[in-house]
Amino acid sequence: MSNILLVTSSPRGDESVSTKVATDLAAALAASAGKTVVARDLGQNPIAHLDTVTTSAIRKAPADRSPEEAAAAAASDALVAELFAADSIVIATGLINFNIYSGLKSWIDNIARAGVTFRYTAEGPEGLVTDKKVYIVLASAGVYSDGPAAPLNHAVPYLKTVLGFLGMKNVEVVYVEGLAFGPDAVAKALASAESRTKELALAA
Repeated sequence: MSNILLVTSSPRGDESVSTKVATDLAAALAASAGKTVVARDLGQNPIAHLDTVTTSAIRKAPADRSPEEAAAAAASDALVAELFAADSIVIATGLINFNIYSGLKSWIDNIARAGVTFRYTAEGPEGLVTDKKVYIVLASAGVYSDGPAAPLNHAVPYLKTVLGFLGMKNVEVVYVEGLAFGPDAVAKALASAESRTKELALAA
């Protein structure tokens, strides 16, 4: 049975809107296509930011690594294996300071590895994580999908760029926005996200 990898990144726990919508989306996709969901909660179980040990470890042959480096490389390898094992990925983040949560950035830094998930060729870089559908769920206090604040949304352009670099170019975005505008706006945003979830699940 194929897998859906659900990557959530909010530190807000049960209060997180991006986590709720992404979890519902992953469940709907799984139900419609007979898949299983593998969840990685970066908010509750954060990945350490890259340090000198990890950056050194992933550049060395396994035989040349110290025990500490071997442990760091194994952690990164596990994240990469989890990514390759999925045929669909649901990524959730809030828009914080106009970009993604730092925990999600750490996940990306661990999976973006030369010679593993991408490689350099004479024709330029080539992504090696192919044939996967990605769904991004972005929650925000304001409205950033269009209108005057859209240029401040660096999260979606960044995610599409790095995912595409790794070979994942089939990307859908679910916006859950305007959450700071009161209960009615929140209800409207959640209803819109639910409708979009059903639409994407039917198309999967």
